[in-house]
Amino acid sequence: MAYIGKTPDHGTFEKQALTADGSTTTFTLNYTVGSSSAILVSVSGVVQEPETAYNIASGGTTIVFTAAPDSGETVFVIFLGIAFDAGTLLGTGTITGQTAETSVADDDLVLIYDTSADALRKMTKANFAPSVTLSYSVNSNLTGDGSTTAFTIGTSGRSQNDILVTVNGVVFHPGDDYTTSGTTLTFSTAPISDAEIRVRYLPITA
Repeated sequence: MAYIGKTPDHGTFEKQALTADGSTTTFTLNYTVGSSSAILVSVSGVVQEPETAYNIASGGTTIVFTAAPDSGETVFVIFLGIAFDAGTLLGTGTITGQTAETSVADDDLVLIYDTSADALRKMTKANFAPSVTLSYSVNSNLTGDGSTTAFTIGTSGRSQNDILVTVNGVVFHPGDDYTTSGTTLTFSTAPISDAEIRVRYLPITA
């Protein structure tokens, strides 16, 4: 059928039929709606007035008629709009200066979607990211004398790839220039006399 005027660009709306029995006034809707005006309700061909003939209840999931439609009447609902579900926050339900975590900086707070709870959850980075340890060792014993190749370092259990070794500011290559075993750092060639040896422990998961 042709249209007089501009052809409509939209008009596909969902329909739900309701079974009237003369006593039931509350029906569950197929979709959640934001208000009583977001649906068009027909009873035996007569359009019902929102908030007079019916109201929306249970957070937009049910329709409640002021008077139960008679048994055998044709009742249907046309959904003109469906409520947008943005999810909810667990706990306080919002993040503000009063409800956010106070033990961490603001930029340490993140939101993730909890599929088991079907909701957003407020968390800190520490809840899902491993912590790291970074330290710097300066030991008076780590001074070259032109002949010593083995030096004691302050941390055991570190591999040669877990530390950064410099001699007079020059970075040495693990495996080629030095190795480690327990707390012993061994150079392939003894550092020169009075050389300043520095060991920096690289981050590892705690």
